[in-house]
Amino acid sequence: MSNKPTFDLITIFPEYMAPLNLSLIGKAQEKGLVEIAVHDLRQHATNVHHSVDDTPYGGGAGMVMMPEPWGKAIDQVAAQRPGTIHDLIILTPAGRRFNQSIAQEMSSYEHMIFACGRYEGIDIRVTEHYQNTPGFRVHELSIGDYVLNGGEVATLAIMESIIRLIPGVLGNPESIVEESHSITTADGGVLLEYPSYTKPAEWRGLPVPEVLLSGNHALIEKWRAEQASARTQKVQNHLK
Repeated sequence: MSNKPTFDLITIFPEYMAPLNLSLIGKAQEKGLVEIAVHDLRQHATNVHHSVDDTPYGGGAGMVMMPEPWGKAIDQVAAQRPGTIHDLIILTPAGRRFNQSIAQEMSSYEHMIFACGRYEGIDIRVTEHYQNTPGFRVHELSIGDYVLNGGEVATLAIMESIIRLIPGVLGNPESIVEESHSITTADGGVLLEYPSYTKPAEWRGLPVPEVLLSGNHALIEKWRAEQASARTQKVQNHLK
């Protein structure tokens, strides 16, 4: 069995995932570095109308996605990859905040199943069931403190951040080392990336800092470190 990272995406809008065939992720699939499959949740509906949601117990606005279609869909994709750990990622505003550290960890996972919820979310018993199912690890994740119409956008963002970390996906792996949230400080914190410049040396009256034109690599590295620290501090102050 191949150890290539595999992604199974379950959604009621499979066409939403078309961007995964573009750019670096599309090329990664062509090169055989990753495998991605998209599944239509409605194919696992148990009624003639192919509905996958119903009114919430206890009342309230909106609809909740029923557990049975999800259970059938997840079981089916898991059965196609026996003998491996299935990391079930459930996208929810109530989940843990996704970050670069989690992306780095997930880039080593072998099989990821993304559950793209909609409406008021997925019946919580889906989470509870797979938390207690051997061979599964459940991750409830959020990409920020706001609400989206569904988990598809969050899935695309998370998958891109994971796949670009897989060896061979990026043309220059060194570019990962100096990115925002990847630069670490002596006390274990993380820095945002320093600002970047390219040609021309002056654009609309705005010049490139002279240090970057000096050819003095020691001074350039010092300037970049100072800029990264200042940029990080500015953002942190804004968030307070």
